[in-house]
Amino acid sequence: MNGKPPVEVFYNSACPVCRAGMDDQRGALEKAGATDAAVFTDMTQTPEALAEDGLTLDDVRRHFYVRDGDGVLHRGADAAAVLLRLTPRRRWLGWLISRPVLRSLARAGYDWFADRLYAWNQRKGRW
Repeated sequence: MNGKPPVEVFYNSACPVCRAGMDDQRGALEKAGATDAAVFTDMTQTPEALAEDGLTLDDVRRHFYVRDGDGVLHRGADAAAVLLRLTPRRRWLGWLISRPVLRSLARAGYDWFADRLYAWNQRKGRW
């Protein structure tokens, strides 16, 4: 580690797609021996975790968030880029979706998918 606190990931385990994605990411970090790089906070267990930032469990049901080592909170595709850049063998993807033109596309694509995923989970009665 570089002296900065680990990245904190805020996600919603009530969504099976979100849970699978975070389990995969956590597994990739473990496989790379980088388990101390990120802390995963399941908002269904600690819904007040982002209250100081003015965010609720419902906000995390719509998008996942990452607080980087500098304390900056990132949402959606930007959060994914931060998390991916921590992970060996996935850093390139985090770098790629952080490039100016691709960042805009990644944000739009993530938000489009997240809206549909949120609605799907509502229809399934997960919240």
